[in-house]
Amino acid sequence: MPEAFLRFFLFSGILKTMLTQKEKLKIIDLHKVHASDTGSTEVQIGLVSEEIDQLTSHLKKHKKDFDSKRALLRLVARRRTLMAYLKRDNLKRYESLAKKIGISK
Repeated sequence: MPEAFLRFFLFSGILKTMLTQKEKLKIIDLHKVHASDTGSTEVQIGLVSEEIDQLTSHLKKHKKDFDSKRALLRLVARRRTLMAYLKRDNLKRYESLAKKIGISK
């Protein structure tokens, strides 16, 4: 019974992740600071920004999906916090990343 229950949630899209592994690798390659970088602030902001873009397009179709709207607001707050940290830490990297992802501050 639990296997059928899990299968239902997997196929209904409830347990679907936002970004696939290939998409994550592309974003990491685009924003990495050095060769083995997978978790710098730039990479984290790039991943969150892509999730924000996907959720925004989802919410344009499904206007009453309040759970996704809440998730979007949490992601925007997380990106804002990471961007504030990067701005305090290194202003040049902040400005180049803001241009790269299309955020004008």
